[in-house]
Amino acid sequence: MPHTMSRMGDVLAGFHAAWEFESDSVLIRYERGIRTPKLFQALGERRVPLEAIEGVTLTPGRRGTVVLRVQPRAGADPLIEAAAGQLKESGDPYRLVLPAERETLAEYYADELRALLTETGKTERYLVAAPEAPLHFKAYDGKASFDGEAVSFRWFWTGASSAKWKAGDQSFPVADLGGVEWRSPEMFEGYLRLLPRDAAPPAVPAVPAAPAVPQADQDPAAVVFGLGYGLVHESLPFAAAVLAAVRERSAGTPVPVPVPAPRRDPADIAERIRHLGELHQQGLVTDEEFSSKKAELLAEL
Repeated sequence: MPHTMSRMGDVLAGFHAAWEFESDSVLIRYERGIRTPKLFQALGERRVPLEAIEGVTLTPGRRGTVVLRVQPRAGADPLIEAAAGQLKESGDPYRLVLPAERETLAEYYADELRALLTETGKTERYLVAAPEAPLHFKAYDGKASFDGEAVSFRWFWTGASSAKWKAGDQSFPVADLGGVEWRSPEMFEGYLRLLPRDAAPPAVPAVPAAPAVPQADQDPAAVVFGLGYGLVHESLPFAAAVLAAVRERSAGTPVPVPVPAPRRDPADIAERIRHLGELHQQGLVTDEEFSSKKAELLAEL
């Protein structure tokens, strides 16, 4: 007879989260409060199937605490894949910090969980659900939105480079994407870049070559972060949701009929034409580019 938890439905509460142990999963509910990491609050709760877990550890923590942690299998969680090792320890959604006096109870649950784990290695599909669309956040140079079918970037005239203004607002159907590159806003020059579906790793050159990928602030397929822009709890769930959609589409999920884009606000169009004119006067946009882009914007009315 397969091993089962002796007290399924039990809840182990720690700092910032509570874990509920079920027959086939661990349900993690994150607290909402001033001291709770904002990423946890944004996630709300997560159900982690046992097949997505390959290990359990219990280690001493800081200041009279112990840390219970489950190790997800590689490829099981789009959030962890998008983070690519950039999350701080305090922002790890798979850690449960408990008072040291609860170590015996935590060890009990750790042993129970270990007895149930049967899978290891990289998974072929995501086993932990990604945050649900629609999602959006403000980067330094634009607003990023994802409706489940396409990612759109709408540039801010106060932050976007002239290269992005020349390219115009962008829309990337999930079907055209191959992945997402997320560099944490807590690191220098953070950004979120969308990778094309047909992108392939370049061959190793015989001599060093200049990078083919433009800097994020010049790339219309990327938004850049800055102080107070693209925060982890906003941009990382966004990246994870896009990754999950790309993986599902690659697996052959039927493509729904796209919904026509709504008409733009005339005031917004007027503001963008005004800024385009400023770029033209500064010599950053040629006469031809100015006329062409202005015609595109007017066509959106």
